[in-house]
Amino acid sequence: METLIGKKAPEFKAKAVINGSEIVDFSLDQFVGEKEVVFFFYPLDFTFVCPTELLAFQDKMAEFEERNVAVVGCSVDSEFSHWAWLRTEQKDGGIKGVKYPLVADLSKTIAENFGVLAGEYQYDEAGQIRFEGAPVAYRGLFLIDKQGVVRHSVINDLPLGRSVDEALRMVDALQYFEANGEVCPANWKKGDKAMTASFEGVAEYLGDR
Repeated sequence: METLIGKKAPEFKAKAVINGSEIVDFSLDQFVGEKEVVFFFYPLDFTFVCPTELLAFQDKMAEFEERNVAVVGCSVDSEFSHWAWLRTEQKDGGIKGVKYPLVADLSKTIAENFGVLAGEYQYDEAGQIRFEGAPVAYRGLFLIDKQGVVRHSVINDLPLGRSVDEALRMVDALQYFEANGEVCPANWKKGDKAMTASFEGVAEYLGDR
């Protein structure tokens, strides 16, 4: 799969549910020049690992907002499925209380364009089209900068939930680099010392370890 790192994020226009109840026409274009975006895919509404992830992102929304970062989720469900799930109490398997946008990718084209569709269409010997694999999205996450360029991505297999704290760490690293021009070494976190992008900077960093 060709990486999207360093490239413009694929454009789309789709239905989304925002604020837990309102269905709107939606595009990531609205954030260009204004905010970084954490755009993440999950397999399906009304499942098991997925609500833990979506609720974990909601629990950290204040921290994303402090950093002026938009969080947007997406799955191959319809906007009506999103709406119903968002209206279902958490004790009943729902995600009531999630306010950030959930994009509907019923055609699977957004997942395909971002390279996270867990399968593909093939022709069989009779010339009939069939889908091989799972017709859902892997757990892909993309950090998109204010210019609409993908700067970080991670894709997990369906059983493997993500770390929201790691998404925040990558936001901090990107924002620190853009503000200071220094690069962030392994396990860097906000408040740690960074490095200048030169051999001298590497030597200085290693000397302080």
